[in-house]
Amino acid sequence: MTYVISDLHGYPIEKLKMLLEKTNFGEDDFLYILGDVVDRNGDGGVGILLWLLEQVNVQLLLGNHEAMLLSCDFVFDEITEDSVAAMSSEKIELLNNYMLNGGDVTLKALRTIPRETQQDILDYLRDCPLYEAVTAGGRDYILVHSGFDNFSKDRKLSDYSADELIWAWPMLNDRYFDDIHTVFGHTPTMSYGDEYKGKILKTETWTDIDCGAAYGNEPILLRLDDYKEFKLDKLTADITSKVIENKDLLDYLKEHDEQ
Repeated sequence: MTYVISDLHGYPIEKLKMLLEKTNFGEDDFLYILGDVVDRNGDGGVGILLWLLEQVNVQLLLGNHEAMLLSCDFVFDEITEDSVAAMSSEKIELLNNYMLNGGDVTLKALRTIPRETQQDILDYLRDCPLYEAVTAGGRDYILVHSGFDNFSKDRKLSDYSADELIWAWPMLNDRYFDDIHTVFGHTPTMSYGDEYKGKILKTETWTDIDCGAAYGNEPILLRLDDYKEFKLDKLTADITSKVIENKDLLDYLKEHDEQ
């Protein structure tokens, strides 16, 4: 079975694993995360990134937030006179923009892991594809982070720039391919109207699966083979969040008790 989810934005890895368990996700299944696991909330998605390094049947597509993180990879360089001298106004602007878009929590969490592991994560992100073409349930799909800017049915996928695939903001009446259904995130579905808040939005030619996890909604895992949706119920989600919060508090108290 083929599953997709998107825009987790610091969603706890513990809750993502629980969500996968609801589907009986196994080694013969495959999960595509359509970008933006990082930034805004919690540990900034670092827990998911560490998990991704060990997965053989899960693939992250590049989102605009991963792209912003990579544009600031200079912050992971060793601090020397040369590196300080190379800190141009352009780099400062990139970093400031990333921080304003929720990158502070990700950078903070990344600082807590070994430098070698930081580089492993950056290398993984550099290798993330911009899109994937898959077949599930007898239907063909294109998976991409944001849909398409400057879309034309006559353009090849390889002709689109990265920005056109990670920064698009489709209108509700936009049409993509007729014979291949496009699945993306990036634009929270509630942006199209309150009636779509926390829900997947499907049109004739595309499906938006960004259900607003960045803003406190539970994400929805979509199985492409039959379009079945999976979501943690509110009680389970709330209890798990409390357990995670208490664990973080206990870890904090233990750390300061040892000092």
